[in-house]
Amino acid sequence: MITSGQMRAARALLGIDQRELAKRSGLSLPTIQRMEASGGVVRGNVDSLMKLIEALMTNGVELISEGSTSAGGGRGVRLK
Repeated sequence: MITSGQMRAARALLGIDQRELAKRSGLSLPTIQRMEASGGVVRGNVDSLMKLIEALMTNGVELISEGSTSAGGGRGVRLK
């Protein structure tokens, strides 16, 4: 699972805008905008979510899920 905050943070780490994330993930710009506008956990069909996560991971972003080992605890993102 990924949250809208993690999406925005991941884009910031990569220095890309929503349009570029859409291009890299193979999703439409409106889909990316909808995902980021959702509160909390991003909702969408499984295929779209997998494309998004794969694109972020391919570009060096590691998603930290709730309960995962992290020095500060909680959800987050970091570059590999």
